[in-house]
Parts: sequence; C-alpha cells; structure tokens
Amino acid sequence: MEVYWFEQSEADLPAADDWLSPNEAARLNTMRFAKRRNDWRLGRWAAKNALALYLLYLKVPADPQVLASIEIRPATSGAPEAFFQNKPAAATISLSHCAGIAACAVACSSGVLGCDLETIEPRSDAFVADYFSAAEQSLVEEESAADRPRLLTLLWSAKESALKALHEGLRLDPQNVIVSPSESAFDFDGWSPLIVRHTDQHTFCGWWQDAGGMVRTLVAAPPPSTPIRVRMPH
Repeated sequence: MEVYWFEQSEADLPAADDWLSPNEAARLNTMRFAKRRNDWRLGRWAAKNALALYLLYLKVPADPQVLASIEIRPATSGAPEAFFQNKPAAATISLSHCAGIAACAVACSSGVLGCDLETIEPRSDAFVADYFSAAEQSLVEEESAADRPRLLTLLWSAKESALKALHEGLRLDPQNVIVSPSESAFDFDGWSPLIVRHTDQHTFCGWWQDAGGMVRTLVAAPPPSTPIRVRMPH
C-alpha cells in the first residue's frame, strides 16, 4: 500500500481562517487556550493540504475555497476522518503534531493507518517501566547511554502510531503494544522498517525515520511501501 507523508510548520500557517469549513471554524471558536488553537489549526492545515494533493493531484497550492471543501471530522473513536464536499473522501489519514510541526499520513480509504512525531529526549526509568514491555526494556538496557534517548523515542512513537491505527489511543495498555525495530541495514530514503504487535492479535508493518532531532513513525495495514514524502507545490 502506498502511503504519503506531508509536513507543515507554524511558519506555513496563514493568518486568516478562510480555508476552514464552517463547522471547523465553529469548533475553533470554542477553544479557549492559545496552544490548543494553534496545534489544532496546524494539524488541520497540514491534513487539508495533504488531502488536496492526494485527492486532486494539484500542481499549484490549493486556494482557500478548495481547502474549505475538505473537512476533517472526528469519528466516534476520536480518529480523524476526511470528507470532501461533505462526502466521505477516498482516503484514510492519520495526524500528529509536535514542537511546532504537524504531519499527516494519507493512504487509500481501504487501509488502516497511524503516524506519530516525537522529539528525541531522555525518558525516566519510571516511564520505561510503566509503558514498555519486558522485551523492549531489554532492548533499552542493551543500548548505549548516548543512543538510548533515540531508541526510547522510537519505541514510544511507534506505540503511538499503532494505537492510532487501532483507533484506541491510550485506552489500551502501551505495554501490550510491542515494537520490533528492524535489525537489517536497509534504509530507504531515510526510512527504516519496523513491526508492531498488539498482544499477538494485530500486527502492523511500518517505517521510522530520525531527522532534525525528531523521530517519525508510521504503521499501516496492508503493509505499506516506503512512505512517499510530498511537498507543497510552488
């Protein structure tokens, strides 16, 4: 399955809100806190542009009217669902934002998908004990002190991606979501393979990337090919 990866930063956000649908504009107006508003706007901006590129094959930036016809609605589970001209879009998406960057992964509507962005940073022993399986804790213990923050971030990010793909989030115990980064030397366009299993009932194949002090992870079913990075047309 082909999966497309698109990112935007806070610097890419327009000042106006004319690219939001009426429902989205109304929801934005209910948000009291600036950080929540900014993160929400950035996520919607990334998702709408990703969908415009995926659905409409645009060669030029989408104008506000086109973007306003694309709407991201929360499903009952809380997962984002894409609509185009008030009808379900032929795409499935996953969103993540971290440190002023938002990512949107897009695939065909028959696929299952989850993505995540995380800043590489140290995590406490208590965090590891609470959220990582015994096998993952062994991986962490074997890693050098210098490389441990990156591994911890990778494992946590991949768990987040899988929990999104399952449409459960942290309602499920992260210890039951077990990440296996590939030990192979293969590295495609900066992406390396991984596998995530949830208590042997669900298995996702995916990819991870370390760039710019951040880890990016993506899991999907059916198994995804290397993520295709798409950029805003000029």
